[in-house]
Amino acid sequence: MTKFRPCIDLHDGKVKQIVGSSLNDSGVGLKTNFETEKSAAWFAELYKRDGITGGHVIMLGKGNEASAKAALAAYPGGLQVGGGINGENAKEYIDAGASHVIVTSWIFPDGKLSRDRLDSLVQSIGKERLVLDLSCKRTTTSGTATTSAKPQWNIAINRWQTLIDIQINAENLADLSKYCDEFLVHAADVEGKQQGMDDELIQFLAQNSPIPVTYAGGAKSLADLEHCKQISGGKIDLTIGSALDLFGGKGVKYDDCVKFNKT
Repeated sequence: MTKFRPCIDLHDGKVKQIVGSSLNDSGVGLKTNFETEKSAAWFAELYKRDGITGGHVIMLGKGNEASAKAALAAYPGGLQVGGGINGENAKEYIDAGASHVIVTSWIFPDGKLSRDRLDSLVQSIGKERLVLDLSCKRTTTSGTATTSAKPQWNIAINRWQTLIDIQINAENLADLSKYCDEFLVHAADVEGKQQGMDDELIQFLAQNSPIPVTYAGGAKSLADLEHCKQISGGKIDLTIGSALDLFGGKGVKYDDCVKFNKT
């Protein structure tokens, strides 16, 4: 059944909420919705207190490793970690307390899927400890005189800066599910904007993913949790970030999300 999944997004070692589409290597044009002096460990301890599991700690660039590990130590086994995870450091983060590691860019060198890298990762930490981040952006589709355009999403890597020629489709979801325990999918076009979710993407994932999926992007109210549950048949979990009062938002109270999970 659909549940709220918490997040801890880290940038320059601090907990922030960032508009996903503004991320880039130079830092120019970065749009930050929220920044706090509260530590990542503080948020982890809060989630632990309330029994909220399956949240993700995302390291947006370098300089976040210590903060991420402090959060994992505060809530061992309760959080997933992603951002810069690869075959060399994945086990290090599992040993630091992560329930799962979240991997994306490293398995797509030069924009191509590397099964060798996937195989080595599974051998290192186990399929049950791996989450594949299939964050994506919509791409243009065209209809005909008799058919309307169908939605299409391509995977975005390198902090969503690079769109690659691999689609979120039924075949690829079935294939990649053989290697991991869950998928995490950020709808990068709407991430951090609080302007509504990508309903079509949520429905597509619910209909076509053989394993659990957490969706993130655009949620702006508690009603979105119920809406996600309805349109996904309870199959898709939802992350709420910028709209949450914990992160300066006015649309959703964290305590209400905790109650939603308990009921």
